[in-house]
Amino acid sequence: MCIRDRYQRRVRENSNSQFIKSFKPASMEIISRNSQFASADRFIPSRSAMDIENSHFNIMTDAKSEVSDYQSSLSDCVFPQAESQILAYKPRPPTARSVAPGPHHVLYSQNIAKSSSVAKKASNRVIPQSSERVLDAPGLVDDYYLNLLDWSSQNVLAVALSNCVYLWNGSTGVSEALVELDQEDDYVTSVSWVADGSYLAVGTNRAEIQLWDVEQAKPLRKMRGHSARIGSLSWNQHILSSGSKDTSIIHNDVRVASHIAARLCGHQQEVCGLQWSSDGLQLASGGNDNILNVWDGFSTQPKFSLGQHQAAVKAVSWCPWQSDLLATGGGTADRSLKFWNTSTGVCLNSIDTQSQVCAIQWSKHHREVITSHGYSQNQLSVWKYPSLSKVGDMCGHSARVLHLATSPDGETIVSAGADETLRFWKLIESSDKLRSSASSTASLKPKSNLSVRMNLR
Repeated sequence: MCIRDRYQRRVRENSNSQFIKSFKPASMEIISRNSQFASADRFIPSRSAMDIENSHFNIMTDAKSEVSDYQSSLSDCVFPQAESQILAYKPRPPTARSVAPGPHHVLYSQNIAKSSSVAKKASNRVIPQSSERVLDAPGLVDDYYLNLLDWSSQNVLAVALSNCVYLWNGSTGVSEALVELDQEDDYVTSVSWVADGSYLAVGTNRAEIQLWDVEQAKPLRKMRGHSARIGSLSWNQHILSSGSKDTSIIHNDVRVASHIAARLCGHQQEVCGLQWSSDGLQLASGGNDNILNVWDGFSTQPKFSLGQHQAAVKAVSWCPWQSDLLATGGGTADRSLKFWNTSTGVCLNSIDTQSQVCAIQWSKHHREVITSHGYSQNQLSVWKYPSLSKVGDMCGHSARVLHLATSPDGETIVSAGADETLRFWKLIESSDKLRSSASSTASLKPKSNLSVRMNLR
């Protein structure tokens, strides 16, 4: 075969193959393409299927999808802590070391964000937001260990100001001076009314007890037996018990000349809290040695000597409806409010009040306890018993609230502060006032025009 014939045959074969390819079905073309891509070593994307401009904008601006206001508010309500982990699969944090509370630790840890231990509960009780009356009390001694305020059953308030004792009549609003000490270095350190309100006992810095007839406005007798100031007094019928800085307690029988009936030695430091139970069967004493003693009758040995408090125990108060229930409060390094069964010596409950407890009063109309406090809020607090949920706070003093006393009808409580003021708080209102207060939020706001300010002297 010649070269020309071979050339012509190849031209004919090529033309036939191109003619056949032009009539190839579309399905065969797709199959051939897929097989070609499957055997390829890399994938080349189709630029026409991509939004290049939108992708470039998102990369350059880091745009985030916007959430509607409805979705945002719904998320906040359903998941209030959505940013925090609900379940964290990691070890528990180490437990903090138990460190004895020092003075700086106590001061800087008071009144911070509270834990659930003092969480408030909803209550229908209306707590006054301002005092209804204010009396100036210049000369009120700022001393945690003294007891300078008492309210008699005849509605007469006794308050000690420096070396004087003033009486304020709750019925007439008239005040008058009863006692004035003559010695230059002497001042009143405690006052206490007898049960019927006819006599007032006055303790002094010079370790003397004076007994005064209020109706006649004259002293009846003076009693000695202590060697240091008398910071606490409490009556049990004709027996006047006195607690002193000399660490002793003396039972004084005011009917006889030799008045010392017994001397109790159960404390190592000053006795600053002293109170007989309402039935007269037990005596509670608190000292600067952080000890609470419970005495049966006139026994010379304590039935219980309780050391759970970590600071001075000045605030001591017996429950009016349960004779063996005692409430106590600790000082700055303790800050706790404790409740005791004095028949068994068991601490029934305790709560950290977050500040120094200066005084305690039980409510006569509700199952509640009122406490007064020091740094940093200087407030009065109302607590439910036995749940110990806080009903509310009453603020107004600018310095620690050292003393509390309750009116004979139990409707009003008076507080004496280191800011040299007496403030009267109306705790009990009529049912009409309670209903109007509950229905109107405006009535809960303090009404400064109703607050009466006077001078006690």
